[in-house]
Amino acid sequence: MALFRRRRSDESAVAIDDFWSGWGELRSALAASIDEGAPVPAEVAQQLDERVQRIHPSLTWEVSRAPEPAPTNLASSPFESLDSPEALLASLDAEPASARASYALTLRAGDDDEARVLAERWYRAAPEDAEWTFFPARPADHAQLSRTITWHDHELDLSHVSVSMRVNHATGKIEAGVYHPDFMFLPEETQREVAEHVMLLAVGEDDMVRWVDSVKPLVEKPLDPLPPTSVPAVVRQLSGMSGGGGWVTLQGRIPLRGAMQLSARHPLHRRDYPALTLYVQVVASYTEADKDRLPTGSSAAALESYALRLREMLGANGALFAVQTLGGQRVFHFYLDPESGIFPEFEKAAREWSEGQASVTSELDPEWRIIEQLLKPIRKQLGR
Repeated sequence: MALFRRRRSDESAVAIDDFWSGWGELRSALAASIDEGAPVPAEVAQQLDERVQRIHPSLTWEVSRAPEPAPTNLASSPFESLDSPEALLASLDAEPASARASYALTLRAGDDDEARVLAERWYRAAPEDAEWTFFPARPADHAQLSRTITWHDHELDLSHVSVSMRVNHATGKIEAGVYHPDFMFLPEETQREVAEHVMLLAVGEDDMVRWVDSVKPLVEKPLDPLPPTSVPAVVRQLSGMSGGGGWVTLQGRIPLRGAMQLSARHPLHRRDYPALTLYVQVVASYTEADKDRLPTGSSAAALESYALRLREMLGANGALFAVQTLGGQRVFHFYLDPESGIFPEFEKAAREWSEGQASVTSELDPEWRIIEQLLKPIRKQLGR
C-alpha cells in the first residue's frame, strides 16, 4: 500500500505545488495584460516561463480571454458512464455564461505525452479562481474562426477559411488542407503556421494529436470546400467507425481453456485519460457458465452490476479499458489516477465480489505498456 500513499518526490510534482503556491503573485499582472491587449510584462513572462519549464521542459503557456465552449465530442457506448471525460466536460459546458471566468491560462504540451500527463496534474491541482479558468491543453474555440487575427503583421479574416479533408485509412487519421485567399501573398512558413492554428481552433490540441495526421496550407480553393467547424464531425465519425461506439470485441478459442472474449476501448489514445497511470487488474471467478465456460444467468448479471459499481466509484479518477473472459474468470483492466487517493477504496470494493473473492493487482504504468500489449490482437484484426 505504501506505493500509492507515498509522496511524489519527482521534481515536476514539487514544481506543480510551487506553481500554485505562487499563482497569486502573477494573476493580476496577467489579467491586466489581457484587458489592455498588451504583451505580458517581460518580468512576469519570465517568471511564468521558469515555473512552467520546471514542471516539464516541453510545456509552454498561453493567456487569453476565456474561450467560448465548443461542441463536445461525445461517444456513446454501453460501457460508457461517469468515467467519460467528455461527459464530464459536457456537464461543465452547461454552466450559465454569466458564471464563466473572464481569463484563461493554458499549458501546451504539443505531441509530448509525458508533458501532457504533467499538464493534467497541474490542472487537477489548480485552486478555485472565479476570474480564471485553466486548461491542460489548448481547447477548440470556434468563435475565433469567424474573427480577424494578426499573424506576423499580416491581418487575416478567418471567416474566409475553408478546408479539405481525407481520411488516411492506414493511420485512421485526417489529412487536412486549409485554404485562405490571402495565402498566396504570404510566406510558406506563415501559411503553415496559420493553417495549423485554424485546425487547432477547430478541434483543440488533444484532438489534433489524436486525429490529425497532417495539415497543409492551400493557395487554391478546394473543389469541395468545407468550413473548419465541420472538422469535429469527421473526428466523431473516426472515433466511432471502428465499431461498438468506442468498444470492440474479439472472440476465439484457446485449447483446453474454452472460448475467449476480449472487449476493449477502441480507438484508445493516451490523450483520452492523461492522468490515469496506475494499472489495476481485477480478476473475478463466476459460478454459472455455459458449455463454453462463459458467464450466463445470474453470474452474467452480477458481473455487469459489479463492473458498473466499480466504474461509478471511480468517476473521473479512473476508467475501465478492457475486459477479458476466459476459463471461468473475468479479468477487468482498469487505469486509475494514483494521485487521487482512490485506490484503497477501489481495492476494498473490488474484493467484495458476490460470488467469491476477487484478486486485485496493480502497478504504475505511465506509458500504458500493459494495455498497448493487450490491444495488439484487436489492432491487428482491424489493420491498425
